[in-house]
Amino acid sequence: MARYHIETYGCTSNRGESREIERRLRDAGHYRVDGPEAADVAILNTCTVVEKTERNMLERAAELSEETADLLVTGCMALAQGESFGDLDAQVLHWEAVPAAVTNGECPTTTPDASPVLDGVVGILPIARGCMSDCSYCITKHATGKIESPPIEENVEKARALIHAGAKEIRITGQDTGVYGWDTGERKLHTLLERICAIEGEFRVRVGMANPKGVHGIREELAGVFAANDKLYNFLHAPVQSGSNDVLGDMRRQHQVGEYLEIVDTFDSALEEWTLSTDFIVGFPTETDEDHEQSMELIRQTRPEKLNVTRFSKRPGTDAADMKGLGGTIKKERSKAMSALKMDVVGDAYESMVGELREDALVVEAGTGDSVKCRDGAYRQLIVRNAGEYGLEPGEFVDLEVTSANTVYAFAEPR
Repeated sequence: MARYHIETYGCTSNRGESREIERRLRDAGHYRVDGPEAADVAILNTCTVVEKTERNMLERAAELSEETADLLVTGCMALAQGESFGDLDAQVLHWEAVPAAVTNGECPTTTPDASPVLDGVVGILPIARGCMSDCSYCITKHATGKIESPPIEENVEKARALIHAGAKEIRITGQDTGVYGWDTGERKLHTLLERICAIEGEFRVRVGMANPKGVHGIREELAGVFAANDKLYNFLHAPVQSGSNDVLGDMRRQHQVGEYLEIVDTFDSALEEWTLSTDFIVGFPTETDEDHEQSMELIRQTRPEKLNVTRFSKRPGTDAADMKGLGGTIKKERSKAMSALKMDVVGDAYESMVGELREDALVVEAGTGDSVKCRDGAYRQLIVRNAGEYGLEPGEFVDLEVTSANTVYAFAEPR
């Protein structure tokens, strides 16, 4: 769990993005502190309206870089003039990538009494608490302990209640959804998903983070459930963290690269179209240049359409905090290289969609101005501008034609 400090400058849109960043951080168990000196990470949401503002942003970024261990820069100036921050030890990110960057590769954290939440048309369903991992860099396990899995029927009833309350998208969450049921001696995720998809109604289900070790043992069953149920988004978030088996061993990640590749191959065989989401930690203390290149090659090989890149930072009380770290320059250079590769891979995926018809996309939430955010069957993000002209509201299903792409999402119009 990280302590964060956030500062927001500029328009209402920036303030809205910062609120969403904070909501996601709180959901993942991180908490806000007063002032950068007490924070593990500082977040600067920038404005670039006039030259004076730009100078102020650069000055404030330089101050924050000195006052905290890690600095994340987002907002208008970060996107339009990201190179301006090149001399600072900072990550320049789109706002949606900020929450993942804060996590340092750790599992999300829920409170002991976590209960389902309905947020608009999105129902958030925590299916279990805890995990079965013992990662050397992660502080979350100190707060959550080992996996505790409620019975399948209990989670199904919670899902049914969310759907009856108006949920059109059920987000299955947990520290590690892939190990649901391990504490009872039975792997249950695929069975739970099948039961939830059998609930009457028109809705979609998204599976949250599942570590490769847990997924690997049920990969055939899980891929089969995805293939058989249109209600399931064809989306899997399996954080590999490194393309080097040596580094994975030092991280105590429990899986090896080969197991991750077997998961990808299984889903490739079972599904005509799906989205692979994964995470990489850049600059782990024992990572060599060769290890880093192995990670880069793994990205080129598997081409994940959603990729979270996190620079390693030490969390107090973890074993990795006692390791001799790499220099900030090395981490920065490796992070920059991987982020550039990420943008190429993700950009190619969205660009390839232009001209295609995406049937039964779900309108999930309002976007900026008169726009809405939609998700297709593979959980790719589609933005419909001038949504009021089409009468689109969250919760509706609509056929969309992709008209253009913008690296991490696409624009589309109803057909």
